[in-house]
Amino acid sequence: MENAYHVPVLLNECMEGLNLKPGGIYVDVTFGGGGHSNEILKNLEGGRLIVFDQDEDAYQNRPDDERLIFVRHNFRFLKHFLRYIGIDKVDGILADLGVSSHHFDTPERGFSFRFEGELDMRMNKQSSLTAAGVLNAYDEKSLYRIFKNYGEIKHCGKLVRGILSRRDSRPFKMISDLLEVAEPCVPAREKNKFLAKVFQALRIEVNREMDALKDMLMQTKDVLAPGGRLVVMSYHSLEDRLVKNFMKTGDCEQSQAEQDFYGKNIVPFVAISRKPYVAGEEELQSNNRSRSAKLRICEKL
Repeated sequence: MENAYHVPVLLNECMEGLNLKPGGIYVDVTFGGGGHSNEILKNLEGGRLIVFDQDEDAYQNRPDDERLIFVRHNFRFLKHFLRYIGIDKVDGILADLGVSSHHFDTPERGFSFRFEGELDMRMNKQSSLTAAGVLNAYDEKSLYRIFKNYGEIKHCGKLVRGILSRRDSRPFKMISDLLEVAEPCVPAREKNKFLAKVFQALRIEVNREMDALKDMLMQTKDVLAPGGRLVVMSYHSLEDRLVKNFMKTGDCEQSQAEQDFYGKNIVPFVAISRKPYVAGEEELQSNNRSRSAKLRICEKL
């Protein structure tokens, strides 16, 4: 089932990065199709695995294993639910920040411009905000913000003006409604890249992804045991920048660590590798979605 749902990226590198102990306690904050979690379970004997995922489809995909505890909530509540379960410290935390193949390939979820469907994009289908809601209700300044910051679209003025103009007469509902406005804004020979940025920006806003990532990362300092590993895989520069800063300094917004009186860096982690791990040629050939993945690993001091 997991292969049909989502092919796990950099699977071996993630497992090695976690430095799995048979009796350890681990957390997969992005269960998804369960590819990484199932591999962790193969390496546990008496250990435990706590997984987070707010998506109903992911919950239905969970394995029947007494060692696994499934938390159907956003990973930004990591520390709260570990405390609720009765766990103080864990030996490793894995986060695969990519959207699963299942979400991209399910038209009614609205994550991909390849299919017609409603402009939804919610990871948690109980949430009230949808992509259509953003397009129909956000003011001009807010639309500029999300497309510039989350889509990294430098010249998004034409797109924003098109959205504002269209919704005055016809509200956004379907993916085709957005494409009608976005496609005339596409730079030469960059259609798929541009549309991917537009959809990325809306998805990040709908799911508050950057705020949730910051919250989760900051909590790992409290819940990882000394020697515990943090393994994070990101897929775009916004995420990777936060992860890189956090592992280097212990703060998502700071790129330089604080220093003590003697000039020594005050940091909670040590990097396992100076550069991120990326997919090899064999994996790139078999799984195209691994192309943009960057894996960073650090150890709690």
